Amino acid sequence: MTHFAKLMGATALLLATTAPAVAADEDPNIWLAQSATIDLGGDMLLGLEAQERFTNDASRLGQFLFRPSIGYKLDKSTSIHLGYAYVYSDPQNGASTNEHRAFQQLSFRVAGDGKGVTVTGRTRFEQRFLEETDGTGLRIRQQFRLTAPLSEKVRAIAWTEAFIGLNQTRFQRDGIGLWRNFAGVSVPLGKGVSLEPGYLNQYVVRTGTDRIDHVGNLTLSASF
Repeated sequence: MTHFAKLMGATALLLATTAPAVAADEDPNIWLAQSATIDLGGDMLLGLEAQERFTNDASRLGQFLFRPSIGYKLDKSTSIHLGYAYVYSDPQNGASTNEHRAFQQLSFRVAGDGKGVTVTGRTRFEQRFLEETDGTGLRIRQQFRLTAPLSEKVRAIAWTEAFIGLNQTRFQRDGIGLWRNFAGVSVPLGKGVSLEPGYLNQYVVRTGTDRIDHVGNLTLSASF
């Protein structure tokens, strides 16, 4: 069995074992993301991220996100971050919302050297506020990401991320509310610039029938 076949088999197993197997509504989406990491010197980092999420059979812009952050490198593979996110949501069958999030994040390497098969982790603690309602939602997001070389330049990517509410508000349930799983590739476009196309599966836990979003996801990343 080739290295590629083994990797795709492991990816399929990862996605199959982490995605809940429950009947749910389904919606095809297209998500576009742009991210930049800027070295400020002295182990300081500036992060900038924007996302446009086209929902309802990818027919309309249902959500927009902007997320800046400041980071500090503790060592070559570990960093801490403080940030803010603004999320505008415009559901087809509901009222639009304006969400503000403060967050603290730890990024770390679990295994590997970044060149061969490598596993990294990201733990993010969010404090969520909506302009349209009262309450503060506290949420933990835990992601684990695997990358592996497919060729001299192209790398395969698979990651899983659970969103866990620590309290219940009018806009957030406690316990697992979202679970995302992604499989794709990273293709370099130039020095410090890469494109990551792939498939993202998002399982949304709701009162009543849950929802599954089948997402064509495309991320443009740059480092300076």
